[in-house]
Amino acid sequence: MASINLIDAFQDFKDAENIDRPTMMKVVEDVFKTLLRKKYGSDDNFDVIVNAEKGDLEIIRHRMIVEDGTVEDPLAQVAYTEATKIEPDFEVGEELYEEIDLLDFGRRAILAAKQTLASRIGDLKKNALAKKYNDRVGDIISAEVYQIWKKEILLLDEEGNELILPKSEQIPQDYFKKGESVRAVVRRVDLKNNNPVIILSRTAPEFLAKLMEIEVPEIFDGLIVIKKIVRDPGERAKVAVESYDDRIDPVGACVGMKGSRIHGIVRELKNENIDVINYTQNVQLLIQRSLTPARITSMDLDTDRKHANIFLKPDQVSLAIGRRGVNIKLASDLTGYVLDVYRDTEEQVEGFDIDLEEFTDEIDSWIIDELKRVGCDTARSVLELTAEELERRTDLEKETIEDLRRILKEEFEKE
Repeated sequence: MASINLIDAFQDFKDAENIDRPTMMKVVEDVFKTLLRKKYGSDDNFDVIVNAEKGDLEIIRHRMIVEDGTVEDPLAQVAYTEATKIEPDFEVGEELYEEIDLLDFGRRAILAAKQTLASRIGDLKKNALAKKYNDRVGDIISAEVYQIWKKEILLLDEEGNELILPKSEQIPQDYFKKGESVRAVVRRVDLKNNNPVIILSRTAPEFLAKLMEIEVPEIFDGLIVIKKIVRDPGERAKVAVESYDDRIDPVGACVGMKGSRIHGIVRELKNENIDVINYTQNVQLLIQRSLTPARITSMDLDTDRKHANIFLKPDQVSLAIGRRGVNIKLASDLTGYVLDVYRDTEEQVEGFDIDLEEFTDEIDSWIIDELKRVGCDTARSVLELTAEELERRTDLEKETIEDLRRILKEEFEKE
């Protein structure tokens, strides 16, 4: 019997690892049952047997042998005389199994079947690829640079699938060479002319989040959670983190000993400055932290309008705004507040202030840390608050607060 060589078609299935064997068999069966319906009007009495290893198939027709002249359904029944021409030992009531020569369908029909099969396989491969990467949206992958164009880069994954890294999703300082391995996050899967197009990104906040998850085990384990990330790719990023374990300092854990954990991420992001801040639901404190490295003098907060006027010393204004306004823009995005910065021109009577770190020989470090937690970094910022307010906002005892205020006042009186 002549057979259709389907090895190439089956090889396409094997290359597409996401297409399972049952799916392959079903597709082949459907294609040839369609062929049978076109020729015979029905496929009820036909079995399509696929041999995926050899790359061929058989079509078996089965009919019941009946007395001559009693054939009512030629598709399901065959006359006794006709059956004995195939095998003399046949008897009425037996089943006749007959192999169909595929060439009986005609070469044009066979060619059409092969083309339909190839098309179905192609569709399955596209669907499998789209599903695979839709499931991986937000994950980091590594791919090899295959082709570099003006507006995008074509990369290949480990299976040879094509991935796209648009110029708009690249860090401005990115420079790639053919054959280089690139890390990026799967941003989305688009459909173009019914073909899946996998879009990668190195500028998405998710890319930084996944890099931190890789470098910081506490994030991977869920002990530290990233509350929000805002980025100006290649320039600066701000990451608000929170710890679910009181024993873990989230900022310290993310930065690592001497910056060991954050340095690798900074290099991957082409020296993007990363400010890691401790998240808090205290909006005033969150705004203060988000404007790092600038130090705020005072703040007028309008929670209804989500607006804040920030007052800083003249030498801190440029730090708050940042180069090209990046720092204040990111702080605004992180907090959700519109931030306006003003120079604090009011001359203070004392004319100077003292950093709390200067009092470590008189005040315990844990007390200083508690004061910093509520936004008090200097002696004057502590004295501006009443004893009652300090007691309410901190975990300090009344006696401790009284001693603290006395020490700070004496320092100013000495000056």
